[in-house]
Amino acid sequence: MTHLGIGTREEEEHEPRHRPWRGCLAVLVACAILAGIGTFAYVKGVDVIKHALSHFSGPADYSGTGHGSVVVQVRQGDTASDIGATLTKAQVVESEEAFVDAARNDSRSRDIQVGFYRLRRHMSAASALALLLQPGSMISHSVTIPEGKRADEILAAIVADTRLGKTAVDKAFADTKALGLPPYAKGHAEGYLFPATYDVTPGTTAASLLREMTAKFDAEASNLGLVKAAANLHRSPTDVVIVASLVQAEARRAVDMPKVARVIYNRLQIGMPLQLDSTLHYAVNSRGHIATSNNLRQLKSPYNSYTHTGLPPTAIDSPGAEALKAALHPAAGTWRFFVTVNLRTGKTLFATTFAQQQHNETIYHEYCQTSSAC
Repeated sequence: MTHLGIGTREEEEHEPRHRPWRGCLAVLVACAILAGIGTFAYVKGVDVIKHALSHFSGPADYSGTGHGSVVVQVRQGDTASDIGATLTKAQVVESEEAFVDAARNDSRSRDIQVGFYRLRRHMSAASALALLLQPGSMISHSVTIPEGKRADEILAAIVADTRLGKTAVDKAFADTKALGLPPYAKGHAEGYLFPATYDVTPGTTAASLLREMTAKFDAEASNLGLVKAAANLHRSPTDVVIVASLVQAEARRAVDMPKVARVIYNRLQIGMPLQLDSTLHYAVNSRGHIATSNNLRQLKSPYNSYTHTGLPPTAIDSPGAEALKAALHPAAGTWRFFVTVNLRTGKTLFATTFAQQQHNETIYHEYCQTSSAC
């Protein structure tokens, strides 16, 4: 006989009994697993949502035009990403990506200049870019040194046109060993502060600016082959720089510079005093007068080229490239005299003999009778 669903007592006694706590444990484990899966899904879901939102809203970016003041530098070769990184580090913009996006959408971003800029903290990337494109945001002063300026005039221009103080400028100029002068300058900076326009940024010091000027001279001298060309003239590089400074002071036109240089060399060759008023003006630190008085020509000074033969002890100004070139490559000629006969145009006449010079001087005096330039 078959029994369905009903066991014998013996079978019932051997059948294992059910323990309720084991079922509860299984349920708890299952719940924990489900809870973990749910938490993971939630976190991943939030990340996915955040990623999706960032995709639609764009990179992190401040709003508005910012506040406060901060100085940042754009360096040579910087890309939009480089600039963005600099701005982010300075807390100008919130993210590099925001600035890159702003630059990508504005073709003018290619025109950002190298230099220092005064911006604000917590600016929108678009506002930061707009300020970088405004010339007035760049913190840069410049000082222009014209040809023929003396060292004291150059120092005065630096003080007047920059934020470098007179004390710092004078101190830097006095430390000639730190100026980077060429050996043939013999410790004299006069003549070696090359005339040009120099940028003065927040990182510029008086010493670095003066060193930049002497470095510019070195570069120009190298370009002209000054040392070798001086040797071809049987002159020292020092002599050439001094001659160039005289040429710069005396010649009103570049076309006349090689001829003036030749007059100087011709006089030096025969031991004839140079008789240049410019050296006397340097000796007494005067400007604005063409001729000198007889009394001044008796001045006891090594810069008195009326009473001393040879070159003055140092250069008398900072010659430019044209004057240096003329001193290295003087025109061919026998001239020993010259006189400027028109002070407005700079027209200059040259002479070999004193009689010719006297005739040219007459032309000058006649000019002065009708010109207020004399």
